[in-house]
Amino acid sequence: MTQPEAPAPEAPAPEGPITGGPTPGDLSEAALEALLFVAERPLARREIASIAQVDRETVDARIGDLEVSLRERGLVLVVSGDRVELATTPEAGALIARYVGSDAVRLSPAGLETLAIVAYRQPVTKAAIERIRGVDSDYTVRSLLHRRLVVELGRSSAPGRPFLYGTGFEFLERFGLSSLEELPPLDLDVAARLAEEGSTEIADDGDGANDGDAGDAGDAGDAS
Repeated sequence: MTQPEAPAPEAPAPEGPITGGPTPGDLSEAALEALLFVAERPLARREIASIAQVDRETVDARIGDLEVSLRERGLVLVVSGDRVELATTPEAGALIARYVGSDAVRLSPAGLETLAIVAYRQPVTKAAIERIRGVDSDYTVRSLLHRRLVVELGRSSAPGRPFLYGTGFEFLERFGLSSLEELPPLDLDVAARLAEEGSTEIADDGDGANDGDAGDAGDAGDAS
């Protein structure tokens, strides 16, 4: 009677992590800083989690650690909703401007007024901007879109589905803000005037927020 063959011994498991790829579950503060440094655009937290193969809680924790570490340095984390990126601090702005040969943002009074309405009232339609200002604002809005200080956030559920406008990363960077929460408080009369327009809703059409693409804005001529 033939005896059954003994099963072949199992190969020993490799020691240590497999080289040539990221180690799942590992995201150091230094690695996150390096990733944000080389990124050419803001990164969503879920995107960072996918790249590093970690959970969202780990990403949030490392972002918090990095924010603390950067407080005494020349870089700052800019946070806008779910997205984050590295930017230079406002204190370094003058020095960097001299290096790159650029001046601070200069806008006309109409541009500043419109940008303030968008920043504090967003998401807001052009019609609402015009009601608040009392004048046609098409050219001014297109100018701010061209400069990427204002971005399209989606479409309103109101009749005609007009575009909704808000601010993106360019606005935060240009004015040295880490988030919209750092905007100075409004005068009570001005706040009441903006509140009269009521709330505006973004229709659930799957487009989502668009922090970077402003669409065809035409030529900027309103801002100096």
